[in-house]
Amino acid sequence: MRIIHVITGLATGGAEWALYNLLNGGIGDHFNCQVVSLVDQGVIGGQIKELGIPISALGLRNGHPSLSGVMGLRRAVRDFQPDVIQGWMYHGNVAASIARAMAIGRPALAWNVRHSLYDLSDEKSMTQKVIRLSRFISSGPDALLYNSRLSKKQHEAFGFSSDCGQVIPNGIDIQKFVFSSSSRRKVRSDLGISDSALVVGHVARLHPMKDHQLFLKAALDISRMGVDVHFLLSGRDVLIDNKNIEPLIPVELRNRFHLLGERADVPELMCAMDVFCQSSWSEAFPNVIGEAMATGLPCVATDVGDTKIIIGDTGVIVPAHDEKKLISGIVKLLQLTSQERRYLGEKVRARIETKFTLTAIVERYCALYEQLIYEKR
Repeated sequence: MRIIHVITGLATGGAEWALYNLLNGGIGDHFNCQVVSLVDQGVIGGQIKELGIPISALGLRNGHPSLSGVMGLRRAVRDFQPDVIQGWMYHGNVAASIARAMAIGRPALAWNVRHSLYDLSDEKSMTQKVIRLSRFISSGPDALLYNSRLSKKQHEAFGFSSDCGQVIPNGIDIQKFVFSSSSRRKVRSDLGISDSALVVGHVARLHPMKDHQLFLKAALDISRMGVDVHFLLSGRDVLIDNKNIEPLIPVELRNRFHLLGERADVPELMCAMDVFCQSSWSEAFPNVIGEAMATGLPCVATDVGDTKIIIGDTGVIVPAHDEKKLISGIVKLLQLTSQERRYLGEKVRARIETKFTLTAIVERYCALYEQLIYEKR
């Protein structure tokens, strides 16, 4: 049984990691898989190749189609002859529909929407056009997947077909994201953070919707309260010499801020944290919240996407854009005793183990693909 995954790109991001996790978590063993990236192989492409899964990169720029790209897609789908074509993200979904039209026979088609849709005007011009086109052709897929309930509700309200929509949340690798006292000691030692200091973490690429500015404003106010607290940030372009960040952190307080940029050791970095914070104003299913929780970290997060469903009663939910409530939420968790935080951390981890393990999500995808293939035969 052959499945071809058509994704917008393979740079570091939630959807890209979700695809990698599914392939690595069992789908790559259960099915004969291939990946087509509309852009390039990116950072994650190399890791997918290490799984023994071939990748075709079409080299498109800024989401604009090209004759060579269409021919490359046609060649990939005709050579592979998939039973299922799985699209990922808006551009990848549209390309997956085009791929089915060019395929030999009529393979099953699934879309995977990985985005919330609060306001179309928040999107880039080309993305707006692709979303409108997607609405028009959304009755074509045999399965229309969303990774959050809110995303499904928003897109169907916008006009996406509701005939075959379903929610399959992201799966968290609880073997990879697990607390390690040795990792905690090493990371803190490397960064010059004492064992007794409290550490608030934030992991996200530098993008307006992640609202680093809000988090840093809150962090500065907290750091001025006299508490021995440090702030550990990781993500693409999250560096102190970035012109969008440097003016936000006064020189006299920079010893409290550790901006590490994009890192491959996020599971280890999370072990050094005591509290995790998400400050975004737009999310669908934020992987990073589940990963932090799997590590045993109590979370303070903005009420976007399915964050409230993921966290449940194990953390603090605050409105987006609200600095005062974000500060209050972080301080609330910092004021817990070490024993209280440890107990809460066990509860946080247990919630992920119960509801969002990668193994369970892989099983749901496998069952879906087998059903689609059976129905087409």
